[in-house]
Amino acid sequence: MGKKTVKELNALRPAAKPYELAVDTGLYLRVATDGMRQWFVKYTVLGRRRVARLSCPYGDGPGKMSLADATAENARIRALARNGIDFQVQREEERQTKAEEKRAQEAAAKVAQLAAKTVRDLYGAWIVDGVARKDGNKDLRRQFEKDVLPAIGSIELRKLSGGDILSLLRAQTERGIIRQAIITYGNVSHMLKWGRERKPWNRLLEDGNPAKLVDMDLLIPTDYEDERTRILTSAEIGELADIFRNMDASYADAPDRRAAVHPVDTKTRIALWLCLSTVCRIGELLRSRWEHVDLDAGTWFIPLENVKGHRGKKNPQTVYLSDFALRQFKALHEITGDSAWCFPARNQRAGDAHVCLRSVSKQVGDRQIRFKDRSKPLRGRAFDDSLVLAGGERGDWTPHDLRRTGATMMQALGVSLDTIDRCQNHLLAGRVRRVYLRHDYEAEKTAAWQVLGDRLDAILAGAADIVQPRA
Repeated sequence: MGKKTVKELNALRPAAKPYELAVDTGLYLRVATDGMRQWFVKYTVLGRRRVARLSCPYGDGPGKMSLADATAENARIRALARNGIDFQVQREEERQTKAEEKRAQEAAAKVAQLAAKTVRDLYGAWIVDGVARKDGNKDLRRQFEKDVLPAIGSIELRKLSGGDILSLLRAQTERGIIRQAIITYGNVSHMLKWGRERKPWNRLLEDGNPAKLVDMDLLIPTDYEDERTRILTSAEIGELADIFRNMDASYADAPDRRAAVHPVDTKTRIALWLCLSTVCRIGELLRSRWEHVDLDAGTWFIPLENVKGHRGKKNPQTVYLSDFALRQFKALHEITGDSAWCFPARNQRAGDAHVCLRSVSKQVGDRQIRFKDRSKPLRGRAFDDSLVLAGGERGDWTPHDLRRTGATMMQALGVSLDTIDRCQNHLLAGRVRRVYLRHDYEAEKTAAWQVLGDRLDAILAGAADIVQPRA
């Protein structure tokens, strides 16, 4: 077969049907009805006849393949075939390899882009999709823009450490804004928790939430108290007892108790009355064990590990129970006395453990929903206004407010400030006083708790008894 020349190929014209022209051994030119001339190569590899279309049609210039180039490509394809290599298979493998390399490059670029994401990037997503305050997150944005983002915003999220967060919070506590530091810690913790539960942020936080490595007790001064000033009046204390009594009556008379609102749990009521009558912290109370309560001697010992405050800067406490407080512990013992804990965990899977330290505060808060931001109740929990006092005119109240209320009542009853401080187990200011003034104030504290308990009995004299009648 003679080889065709460029002149012969240029002279080809389209026909009524497509046709092929042999240009060289194994090299063909197919002429379409519209005049398009496409190169084809026919070859045999490993006994199998194959046909391959070359990448470009015949012609000169960009996107075209000349006769010389087609002849060279044909020779290359046929040489590969003689060596048992199929050009088309090779071409497909090369295409797949290039595609895989491209995908790998794109994946690497995405990984690098993700790895470079900072705390500010997470904040940008969280503030839009992860939190919704009534003020449109205005205060939250202001807090982060002022304190959080300047301190840790530029840190790559995967490199964020507990030490970074600790430095942020320490800077706030050193400025004296303790409450703000507590709020900051809560908000940063919430943001990181949100990220841990969602892509792609969870890949950058796969080692855990670094905020959990921060111990706020190391930052908060021992004598710090929440800036809230809410105290309950005598009328509100009586109202609270009446609310408990009416809850019980309504539930007992309900035609369908499954649909009725359940009263506040008895153990929760006892915890509230004990916070008020002993001026203790709710966390110290919920951690208590029966081995530390002597019902015969009328004492409750709070060991060092249960006391809130700096390590090395706190003291254990013995509470000398008033008649009022002793009745509460006795009533509680009838309910939980078979457990090691005064307030054992409800969930049996928790094993030998006390109840969640936030449980009482949550129960109280969820029955004052007019003061809450949440738009719907948490599953399995009461969600109403049944514990709102004084019509809500004086705001919400918390278990910690009862500690403040009890201390204020002691003050009004003439108890000295030094004695009140010791009843609340405040760390005394000044190293000299702590070292040299060693009187234990047992008698004074006993009298203070008793006078407070007597006052509570007087306030509640007209109500159905809080837990059970006086022994």
